[in-house]
Parts: sequence; C-alpha cells; structure tokens
Amino acid sequence: MTHDLTALETWASTLLAQLDPAARRKFTQQIAQNLRRSQQQRIKAQQTPEGIAYTPRKQRKAFKNKQGRIKKQKAAMFTKLRTNTHLKTKVDANQIEVGFYGRVARIARVHQFGLRDRVNSNGPRVKYEERKLLGFGSYDAEIQTIFLNYITKTVK
Repeated sequence: MTHDLTALETWASTLLAQLDPAARRKFTQQIAQNLRRSQQQRIKAQQTPEGIAYTPRKQRKAFKNKQGRIKKQKAAMFTKLRTNTHLKTKVDANQIEVGFYGRVARIARVHQFGLRDRVNSNGPRVKYEERKLLGFGSYDAEIQTIFLNYITKTVK
C-alpha cells in the first residue's frame, strides 16, 4: 500500500504545483474531509481497512435473564472516538493529517497496535486485541478519481 501512495504522490505533485495556494488548500481540505468521513464510517462498521471485522471485545460474565428486565443493546466500540471532536484533520497547502490527538491518541494507539494498558486508572493491565482504527481502504484508493474530478472542474 505504501508503494501505491508514493505513486499517487508523484503523479499528483505535478498537477498540484500548477494550482495556486488557495485552490490547493481548498482541495486538500476536501480530501481530508472525505478521508475522515470514510475512516469514521469504517470504524462505525467495526472493520479494519482491509474489510475484516474487529475482534469482538471480551464480555463480562452473563447474568441470568430475569423476567421483566429490559435487555440492553450491545454497545458498539469506539462510538465517541470516531466523532469529529476526537478524529481530527490537520490541513496544510502541502499535506493532510487525519488522526487522533491529545488524550484519545493513547487509547487509539493501544487498539491500533494491540498493546497493554490499564482498564481504569488503577485497574488491572490487559493486553488489547489489535483493531486497526486508521488506514487506507478501498474507498481511500479513489482519491485519484476525486483529484481528477477536482482538477477538471478548476481548469474549466
């Protein structure tokens, strides 16, 4: 996948050099928003960039189902983590960054690489399963098409 990105970078660099800085910044902003949106949708679907489902989290001991109780819905992982508050974009005329910053970056790093961390501040240390939160998937490969569409609109 790295080879594909370097090929895209060399291909796009000549076309981007022809744009003025304001148009280049507007284009990179649009790409960053599309990229963040695709990452959020993939995290919501709980899939890795390759399309494989996340390893389910360990369940607590099941309590006996008592009559009259309302069953709670299964909570999805990373619901708050995928919001715009935590999954941020940093855009420059020359580069795009989509990622987690601040305190949530530690949580994301633990899950991204499958590291050990404490459950609570003074809880036991647990080895988390590797769950790729960020990465390039099939939609992200369509950046080239988006780029061509943008260039053809600005050239006209």
